Amino acid sequence: MSEPSSSPRISFYKGREIPLELHKVRIVQKLHLRPVERRLEAIGEAGFNTFLLTTRDIFLDMLTDSGTNAMSDQQLGSMMVADDAYAGSASFTRMQQAIADVFGMQHVLPVHQGRAAENIISQTFVEEGDVVPMNYHFTTTKAHIDVNGGKILEIFTDEALKIKSDCPFKGNLDLDKLHATIAEYGVDRIPYVRMEASTNLIGGQPFSMENMREVRRITAEHGIMLVLDVSLVGENAWFVKQREPGYADIPIREILRELASLCDVMYFSSRKVSSTRGGAIATNRIDLFNKMKDLVPLYEGFLTYGGMSVREIEAMAVGLYETTDETVISQSPSFIRHLVEELDGAGVPVITPPGGLGCHVDAKGFLPHVPQSEYPAGALAAAFFIASGVRGMERGTISSVRDENGDDILADMELLRLAMPRRVFTLSQVSYVSDRLQWLYDNRSLIGGLRFVDEPKVLRFFLGRLEPIGDWPKRLAEKFRKDFGESL
Repeated sequence: MSEPSSSPRISFYKGREIPLELHKVRIVQKLHLRPVERRLEAIGEAGFNTFLLTTRDIFLDMLTDSGTNAMSDQQLGSMMVADDAYAGSASFTRMQQAIADVFGMQHVLPVHQGRAAENIISQTFVEEGDVVPMNYHFTTTKAHIDVNGGKILEIFTDEALKIKSDCPFKGNLDLDKLHATIAEYGVDRIPYVRMEASTNLIGGQPFSMENMREVRRITAEHGIMLVLDVSLVGENAWFVKQREPGYADIPIREILRELASLCDVMYFSSRKVSSTRGGAIATNRIDLFNKMKDLVPLYEGFLTYGGMSVREIEAMAVGLYETTDETVISQSPSFIRHLVEELDGAGVPVITPPGGLGCHVDAKGFLPHVPQSEYPAGALAAAFFIASGVRGMERGTISSVRDENGDDILADMELLRLAMPRRVFTLSQVSYVSDRLQWLYDNRSLIGGLRFVDEPKVLRFFLGRLEPIGDWPKRLAEKFRKDFGESL
């Protein structure tokens, strides 16, 4: 492993600070920047849903960091020595040891990705009428709890939904609300409390170690299980080191072990944790392990591969160790911070302080003239693709659901998420994103809303198709041609 870096940013002669890549690029993939005419056609063909775009039309893919992080030379090399045994694979043993070394968890259940872990946990522990308190939900988490008859209770703090804030840990769980929830529903109706590191849907915001310790104290006092989603735990650990008093000199590997020691069960999507596909559930409690293990062969595969290829398992093991390397884990947060600070300085409404996962643009602040019923975050994602060829993701009401009357449950926040996969983009590409977003903000009055024309009942943001209300996409493209010309 490489030596940790004291800082991911470097100061230059005249005082300017920029993030510094502590890696070199040896393999590249060619990109294409299509003309604005083609981008307009492409988003129309995709039903104004960026999930349905194809990569031949995309310049920079900032849809997600899930499975899109750059793999290291060590990960790629490990895939060549994978043991392809169906059962008892040595590759699984190495992954199991990596989880034990990094998180201190001894019992491991492999799964094909994070939502598979959510399915097993929810089926095992959630019953009709249960409630699951959490610092914030994720789309697939909520879906699995709902399917099993439970409901989520988001008990975040007052700072969580503020667009501009200097609160370092907007992902904290409100402890007073936790006490009140336990008193209202009773221990028997709360199968577990869930903490997410870091809160995806509200800007990748972390929680503090102090908050996690207090949540652990309260749950232990009442005999309630604590479940930790560690899909973005490396970034959460980095923010603890950067922002929480007493942790500046603590290595990331120790922070990760401390976080994991405070929960009963942890699970993750390896698509986020270690740059490959797959996932796992881990615990030190054999009773909880035994309750869940029979569902792995039923839904995933045998207990030593869990629906993953052994090559992915090998790369996951190496990636878990790399998560303890500060030169690896700090790269995305430093690039996100750079982009957020540049946009914020230009007046573009973005979530502050910068979080993990990506830069989150406040669509309500960007498009105050577009009502939530017309999906401003989805409209902004489509408009930004037209203006740049950059694919972002809607994280707002399209990512929400409808109530029993068929009305939209309006999201707490309307965000355009521009994900920053680890070690994928260059600083010039990040500068391009900033430039085109600033242009779009100056021309924001041209952007209108969207409406559904094909709406799946579950997780509609994946496959739903929409259409523009009016001809605003055409007018936006015409303005782009006027300002930039047709030749790119």
